[in-house]
Amino acid sequence: MPQFDLANVFVPQLFWLAVLFVILYFGVVRLTLPKLGAVMEERENKVTGDIAAAEKSKLDSDKMNEDYQAGLTSARNDARVILADAKSKATASIEKKSAAAQKKADDAIAAAQAEIEKAKASAMSEIESVAAEGASAIVERLTGKTPSAAAANKAVKSAFN
Repeated sequence: MPQFDLANVFVPQLFWLAVLFVILYFGVVRLTLPKLGAVMEERENKVTGDIAAAEKSKLDSDKMNEDYQAGLTSARNDARVILADAKSKATASIEKKSAAAQKKADDAIAAAQAEIEKAKASAMSEIESVAAEGASAIVERLTGKTPSAAAANKAVKSAFN
């Protein structure tokens, strides 16, 4: 049987196995591996470049965010200053108007009090003259004599004070 004749079959098979192994090995190593290495290196370079671009973009976005936050803080502070200034101006204007209104009210009150005092003095003089006439009439009825107008006025003034 030929398959059991190891001396004649095995050595040529080992030779052709070695020849094919060397051809395939060097074919793969010399032809395929450089292409595969170039593809892997290109891929690694692309991934590295993408990572570097992503890091740069992240740094840029962080800087933009910091600038935005700083601008926002600055705008808030400016708004607070403007608001405080407007508030102080409004307060000053209100105080000025309030003082003017108070002065006007005080003047009106003083004028009204002057009129009241004038009316009171006029009323008192009329009351005194009526009281003097009444007292003169009473004294005349009781005594039958008419007192002088000066004496009647003097008596009424002493009674009111």
